[in-house]
Amino acid sequence: MSLSIGLVGARGHTGSEMIRLILAHQHLELAFVSSRELAGKRVADHLPGYSGDLVYENLDAGSVARRGCDAVILALPNGASEPFVGAIDAQAPGTLVVDLSADHRFDRNWYYGLPELNRDRYRGQKRISNPGCYATSIQLAIAPLKDLLTGPPVCFGVSGYSGAGTTPSERNDPDKLRDNLMPYTLVDHVHERETSFQLGIPVEFMPHVAPHFRGLTVTCNLYLDRQRSRDELMRMYRARYEGEPLIHLRDEPPQVRDVAGRHHVEIGGLALAPGGKRAVVVACLDNLLKGAATQAMQNINTALSLPEFEGIPT
Repeated sequence: MSLSIGLVGARGHTGSEMIRLILAHQHLELAFVSSRELAGKRVADHLPGYSGDLVYENLDAGSVARRGCDAVILALPNGASEPFVGAIDAQAPGTLVVDLSADHRFDRNWYYGLPELNRDRYRGQKRISNPGCYATSIQLAIAPLKDLLTGPPVCFGVSGYSGAGTTPSERNDPDKLRDNLMPYTLVDHVHERETSFQLGIPVEFMPHVAPHFRGLTVTCNLYLDRQRSRDELMRMYRARYEGEPLIHLRDEPPQVRDVAGRHHVEIGGLALAPGGKRAVVVACLDNLLKGAATQAMQNINTALSLPEFEGIPT
């Protein structure tokens, strides 16, 4: 069995990771890769390790819909997905659409594809919104203790500069980041709003970008309802994530270098302040993989009735 899949927005870092995952998947065939900037160029010239004959195309929304693929991935900037969704809705409504942007993360008509938390809510939807990278790590860090909280979690985040995309800016300029830590959007970040919306509680989030390329860490400060023990809280994490191959629990704080280039999230370093009513926990993941492409592949597999972790090294 071979299912066809197209990728729109193939120029970016996440698009490249999606191509790699699709090409390595035994049940998926990459039908097209669309990129306005790279149209006409060989994928092999821009994707290390690939030696096939694929060429980047520049496809408009109608052309994408007319391809009639089993699935289409939209790896576009925020605000750019709607023409493609509209065309597919009109011309090929049975095509699976996975949107990697934030455009549909607040739309209850779309399935929000964070499998480890929302898998039981999947009802065969053909429109899937892929969570943000920070939002994934924050939600996974908070969810096991959410019902114990008495105030907003306060989350300090640091990511590599690949999270700023490929369009030049100060947040992906190695010269400006050298020996530096750059804070940005310290209130009302889209991942702050996304996490608050999805968890149903207010979450406070302060992002920063660092000189490394990939991977992120969030340190979450959690105010608890009463005195708790570390063993009690760890039991809650283990119970929540038992059997989840892409969630690794650790005693010590995880580090970005241990998740870069890998498909899982690490959660650990759980510490309690004196008095046992304030906990701190750390989560790390690769923003291009579990924070984007790997998670998209989990959602694609599920929606196409394939094993969820097919094609994902665990």
